[in-house]
Amino acid sequence: MSKKKSTSTESQAAGKTEPGAAPADGHISRLTDMDIHLFKEGKHYRLYEKLGAHVMEHNGKIGTYFAVWAPNAGYVSVIGNFNGWNNGACPMKARWDGSGIWETWIPDVGNNEVYKYFLVSRSGEHLEKADPFAFWTEVAPRTASIVRDTFYEWHDNEWMQTRAEKNALNAPISVYEVHLDSWNRDPSDPDRHLTWKEIAAHLVPYVKEMGYTHVEFMPVMEHPYPPSWGYQITGYFSCSSRNGTPQELMYLVDELHRAGIGVFLDWVPSHFPGDAHGLYRFDGTALYEHEDPRLGYHPDWKSYIFNYGRYEICSFLISNALFWLDRYHADGLRVDAVASMLYLDYSRNEGEWIPNRFGGRENLEAIAFLREMNTAVYSAFPDVQTIAEESTAFPGVSRPTYVGGLGFGMKWMMGWMNDTLKYFEKNPAFRKWHQDQLTFSLVYAFSENFMLPLSHDEVVYGKQSLIEKMPGDNWQKFANLRLLFTYMFTHPGTKLMFMGGEFGQYGEWDFEKSLDWHLLEHEGNKGLQACVKALNSLYRSEPALYEKSFSHDGFEWIDTQDRENSVLVYARKGGDPADDLVIVLNLTPVPREKYRVGVPAAGEWNEIFNSNREEYFGSGLTGKSFLGTENVAWHGKEASVQVDLPPLGAVVLKK
Repeated sequence: MSKKKSTSTESQAAGKTEPGAAPADGHISRLTDMDIHLFKEGKHYRLYEKLGAHVMEHNGKIGTYFAVWAPNAGYVSVIGNFNGWNNGACPMKARWDGSGIWETWIPDVGNNEVYKYFLVSRSGEHLEKADPFAFWTEVAPRTASIVRDTFYEWHDNEWMQTRAEKNALNAPISVYEVHLDSWNRDPSDPDRHLTWKEIAAHLVPYVKEMGYTHVEFMPVMEHPYPPSWGYQITGYFSCSSRNGTPQELMYLVDELHRAGIGVFLDWVPSHFPGDAHGLYRFDGTALYEHEDPRLGYHPDWKSYIFNYGRYEICSFLISNALFWLDRYHADGLRVDAVASMLYLDYSRNEGEWIPNRFGGRENLEAIAFLREMNTAVYSAFPDVQTIAEESTAFPGVSRPTYVGGLGFGMKWMMGWMNDTLKYFEKNPAFRKWHQDQLTFSLVYAFSENFMLPLSHDEVVYGKQSLIEKMPGDNWQKFANLRLLFTYMFTHPGTKLMFMGGEFGQYGEWDFEKSLDWHLLEHEGNKGLQACVKALNSLYRSEPALYEKSFSHDGFEWIDTQDRENSVLVYARKGGDPADDLVIVLNLTPVPREKYRVGVPAAGEWNEIFNSNREEYFGSGLTGKSFLGTENVAWHGKEASVQVDLPPLGAVVLKK
């Protein structure tokens, strides 16, 4: 197996790095004049190589270089176990260039030392802050930073060399969304957090067996408040210490890559919490956020909004995006709460927000930042994907920046999710009056590169789990959910499914507990899981389902008019007409024998998938495996076949 070291430009294996420019008094610095220039211009995208804590040699001795941005502080020092937390023992020097960066080198301090920055603001306030660029932190509720390198001996060279094909927009992308702390727990000690390595031992083979192409991890960054699910981050460059070291998380990514599975990370550049040790009023002023709460305070999450108009903040955030792609080999970033970034009046009443310079509601600085971020990401890592969680009609989210778009690779299709769940929650007897809820998504399906999300947000806060949203008795609930998943996997767009949905988790998601894996002892849950596995296999093996996911050429409605029977018929198309598929959905529990369907070409058509098979907990009522066409014009086609439609079932045909 070929090996590849961390992509860091540091010589971390030896624990050495040559210093950058130094002033006349000889104090050490890793920062050059160009670094400072790029930082001030918002163009420094590798700040994690310069700021923070870095073990390095100086004058023949090993020590740690510390650098922190605190332009409005009057005094800064490093405190830790190594100096008895004495705030006068290791003072830092402000750089001579007006950058606001303070730095020092402390001998005999190495990896795993605990530290913080002690700051005195210009108003005299004493502050103790964690390092914004720390690579590791203490386990909550402790809040200090830890000196740590990010060296790791990677074994995923084969994946990294070929991942451009796996992440391409014309490739099958089926994502399993995971909250790593609640996917599985140790049965003997359910309150204990599993390590990244322990999680890898079970998660990697499961995802591979189920046939997902990617996982998406809910935030793995350091967050002190578990009920935030990771979305209230205090350590942007630190993985959560609850689950182990940075190298153990890298091991998890490495193992997924070796199994042929891509890794997307949830990333939160929209807001940060007000914890005293974090970014909030870092040097005694609103440094990372806005001073005016109408711009700097998020009313929904009681958190603080980054000041995207400040160039140094753009350098910080874009560096953070690249950090996870660089040091952790992530294959993409799902960017959280983009809608909240785009609009100044998001979740605000009249008078609670400030219009932009043109009098509008768009956050021009955030828009510019997102474009700059996507440009930087794709320039450095052209084989990854950025995915926007964006719920409004803002134009061009997944269009290139050079045509005025935001530059994301994909966007969550929130409208599809809402309409689909509302439809499937209805009693089938009333669905004939609501068929537009399923067909409307195709009106706008190709305006963006859409990912279809059935995410964690849909199974919390009283919304019920997916299986419990379905109407009917137990059999009908499972049949409905198999039907919904078939519709999802055959609808244009990439796919995302939250953990537990694939086997019919009954209870809502609880971040403090493991999924109810014991449910797989029951036929319905086991059958649903087998159906999802089969759908992943179908999706990956049929080019018509992915080659033209973002093009009108990849989809055709064959019939949307049979409202009385609640039947929909459509075709999916790939690059080769021989790959064309016809999908028939029977959205009521009434079986329909010899239902006539127009098909694109005469000949023999095969039933390659049926959601009603017994192994899926279906009734086993299926039609013929081979269907010959008749010269009977139907649905605007010259040829047609007669299909036996199962109750609450879907059939996929291929010539």
